Amino acid sequence: WELFIPGAHNGQLYKYEMIDANGNLRLKSDPYAFEAQMRPETASLICGLPEKVVQTEERKKANQFDAPISIYEVHLGSWRRHTDNNFWLSYRELADQLVPYAKWMGFTHLELLPINEHPFDGSWGYQPTGLYAPTRRFGTRDDFRYFIDAAHAAGLNVILDWVPGHFPTDDFALAEFDGTNLYEHSDPREGYHQDWNTLIYNYDRREVSNFLVGNALYWIERFGIDALRVDAVASMIYRDYSRKEGEWIPNEFGGRENLEAIEFLRNTNRILGEQVSGAVTMAEESTDFPGVSRPQDMGGLGFWYKWNLGWMHDTLDYMKLDPVYRQYHHDKLTFGILYNYTENFVLPLSHDEVVHGKKSILDRMPGDAWQKFANLRAYYGWMWAFPGKKLLFMGNEFAQGREWNHDASLDWHLLEGGDNWHHGVQRLVRDLNLTYRHHKAMHELDFDPYGFEWLVVDDKERSVLIFVRRDKEGNEIIVASNFTPVPRHDYRFGINQPGKWREILNTDSMHYHGSNAGNGGTVHSDEIASHGRQHSLSLTLPPLATIWLVREAE
Repeated sequence: WELFIPGAHNGQLYKYEMIDANGNLRLKSDPYAFEAQMRPETASLICGLPEKVVQTEERKKANQFDAPISIYEVHLGSWRRHTDNNFWLSYRELADQLVPYAKWMGFTHLELLPINEHPFDGSWGYQPTGLYAPTRRFGTRDDFRYFIDAAHAAGLNVILDWVPGHFPTDDFALAEFDGTNLYEHSDPREGYHQDWNTLIYNYDRREVSNFLVGNALYWIERFGIDALRVDAVASMIYRDYSRKEGEWIPNEFGGRENLEAIEFLRNTNRILGEQVSGAVTMAEESTDFPGVSRPQDMGGLGFWYKWNLGWMHDTLDYMKLDPVYRQYHHDKLTFGILYNYTENFVLPLSHDEVVHGKKSILDRMPGDAWQKFANLRAYYGWMWAFPGKKLLFMGNEFAQGREWNHDASLDWHLLEGGDNWHHGVQRLVRDLNLTYRHHKAMHELDFDPYGFEWLVVDDKERSVLIFVRRDKEGNEIIVASNFTPVPRHDYRFGINQPGKWREILNTDSMHYHGSNAGNGGTVHSDEIASHGRQHSLSLTLPPLATIWLVREAE
């Protein structure tokens, strides 16, 4: 149905009033509203469809598998706040402050926690009531488009966290929209998330899946969003997700897979690939479901990328150990390569890792203050060199010491006053980004086994690991990590390519407030056999540090 109202104009408030089958009057906001009132108010605003945004070839290239992708994950409401009243920055203020900062730091992509309208600040946007409306907290829809335009002008692609898995029970929104379970399942064993007190979409209804697919297209086509990161995919594709026996209904074949949700995800990815080629999707999927980032015709879900949560858990578990005990858990750093080429992975240090008592990344590191910072720098050096695209949540780039609080600004005061350890980490992350982007060996073959080779994988007694990254032309970069506080002098290991090697990054450099141990710039290989190779290098491996070396042209 449609309704023509003479004199209606942009900005007017409206709601739908319905009499349901039981004679009850229901007031609902418009599921398709392009703008909504500022919470706690819940009306929709009359607003026309925005113009289409064309994705440029540069932005398409920046999403490709061989491109350097370094993502700065941001919650717009707490990146920075006004110091006088703790109020949020607007979309336009963020365009003027966040965008140049992310560009200066060398990131390639900005990922925004959900900006769809949502009633509860503490949900961080993950419980949406207005999927088509950018939240009013930071300004208007056009202000949000201004922010995205500013990011694109600065050479940054924008990723949006997208939540097609569930919605809240608020009575003004989708829940029992017309008095019946219109968007959700009627049986709570299929339609209710106990963990989050949210409702699950009924993907088997074509109208519901079209509502969601249309929303994905809307953000990409009408705002110029370059990628969607799909939240909590595991909760969508398993019927028994976080449920005990008897609390879920098997599928028609008696299995635990949610076949309708799986088909919805495949269909969404297929449509996006056909209609907005160049835009990509990323899955936050926490199980070993096969083929998340493989094509649909191979039985996959059709995502372009998948978050590597296994890598994140293993490496953080390793790093929090006292270095004395790391030798007994060496496999936590080496295991990731065994499954690395089963998916197109993103290595995420996300917002989920700095909340709910998990501590900040810095605070998880063992030792005194010097060792905590050294451990963190060594870990970042390892992460940026390891195959996979990179993701870092805001605050981690300058080693914020406390957990993230969505109601307050990041601790920018840590960067005030004289040069300190926090400045050192910030400089390191910037240099990691710029060096990673400059050298094709560090990103061109993330998903091809030719792009990685172990040189030293089994020296667990000294907690030393050395590998090479390689580009399509065979150029190599050597990456060596020492995860103990003991410097390793004259550490010899075999190499593939003899010649003069130059240290291009050292996380122990005085520039980052390290102890400044290293190899004085360059080192020549020797014709001394080692590790089954004819030529070798003898290096100083600084304490709790990662170094990168590139071979200089003859």
